[in-house]
Amino acid sequence: MKGLFKEFKEFAMQGNVLDLAVGVVLGAAFGAIVKSLVDDIIMPLVGILLGGVNISQLSVKVGSAVLKYGSFLQAIINFIIIAFSIFIFVKAINTAANKFRRKEEEQIEEAVDEHLILLTEIRDLLANK
Repeated sequence: MKGLFKEFKEFAMQGNVLDLAVGVVLGAAFGAIVKSLVDDIIMPLVGILLGGVNISQLSVKVGSAVLKYGSFLQAIINFIIIAFSIFIFVKAINTAANKFRRKEEEQIEEAVDEHLILLTEIRDLLANK
């Protein structure tokens, strides 16, 4: 039992698990912000453009069943905005990471070039003797 707890502790403290936990929490908060943006700003503007229609309240009653397709449309718009926002965020992070990698590669190349110059000088000195 003690070994199992130790394994679980090691698993839980891995960078991947902690990163995932932080990502889930931030994702939930970000989702709430986007939901508010869509519900409170975008959809009322769309409703104004459509003549004062409250899209989230659009529905069709069939017998005793009510199909709330307006709420579904709002959920689709939420998803599209969240997906696009995450795409932009990931793209920005990847761009920054690529710039950082290029700088590191340039520094490595410069270091290699310096070594080549020194080795060339040593070779030339030995050849002249």
